[in-house]
Amino acid sequence: MRTHEEGGPADLEERGWQALAIEGAGAGFYREVLDDTVVMLLPGGLVLDDRAAIIEAMSGPPWSTYRIERLTEHHPTTDTGLVTYEVVARRGHGPEYAALIGSLYVRRPSGWRLTFHQQTPSGTA
Repeated sequence: MRTHEEGGPADLEERGWQALAIEGAGAGFYREVLDDTVVMLLPGGLVLDDRAAIIEAMSGPPWSTYRIERLTEHHPTTDTGLVTYEVVARRGHGPEYAALIGSLYVRRPSGWRLTFHQQTPSGTA
């Protein structure tokens, strides 16, 4: 796994997956990391733009396994960080989920905050 600035966008993205793999840890992690204004575009045409609803969604069943590949971090400005990567994940004995991910972070006085997240299924699992 690549090393990135601790607490930076790519580090937070990796820590998010770690939290989502532990029962009950996802909601707490995202409560701290989500910006006040946030949008998530998820498979099936699901659009989430209510912070409380997103945090609630993060309390679902944990991922049993996940693998992050080709993680990159770009900074269009000093106060924005764009993280892109591929992920292959599985819950229990269910099918693998493969997606291309894009997450946009903004730097706030309290640190980096996730403001936009998109998952595009890649069908490569």
